[in-house]
Amino acid sequence: MSKSSHALAAAPAGTGSPGREAVYKTLFGHVPEKVQKRWLVQEHLGRAATIDAVEHVRRVAIADNPLGLKTQQLVQFGQLAVLSHADSALLHARAALRAGASLEDLAGVAETALITAGVPGYSLGLRIIETLIEEQTSR
Repeated sequence: MSKSSHALAAAPAGTGSPGREAVYKTLFGHVPEKVQKRWLVQEHLGRAATIDAVEHVRRVAIADNPLGLKTQQLVQFGQLAVLSHADSALLHARAALRAGASLEDLAGVAETALITAGVPGYSLGLRIIETLIEEQTSR
């Protein structure tokens, strides 16, 4: 289990926002706005327990995953590119980089998406890598 995975496993389980935030902060450095909104809607509806259950599964699937955080995030990037979920694919590409992946690793995933989803999945993967390169050069 990687150092990041240990931090996730040690995060408090489903006890409201602080426990929920740990996974996202480890992966992305922040809690994405769409996730925060999802939590607020469920809390408003009195369904916080559902969110806590979902986030518990997410924490277990990430912290206890035998792939390790870097490989797992590369896989999620590829899956989301194949499904044409650009915003989420970008988040997971950034998480893969945070976990130690390289742009070349992401390119390999995009090339693999070509086999599964054809040119659309491959092109989306490359557009995301282009965005990441632009972000790196603008720092």
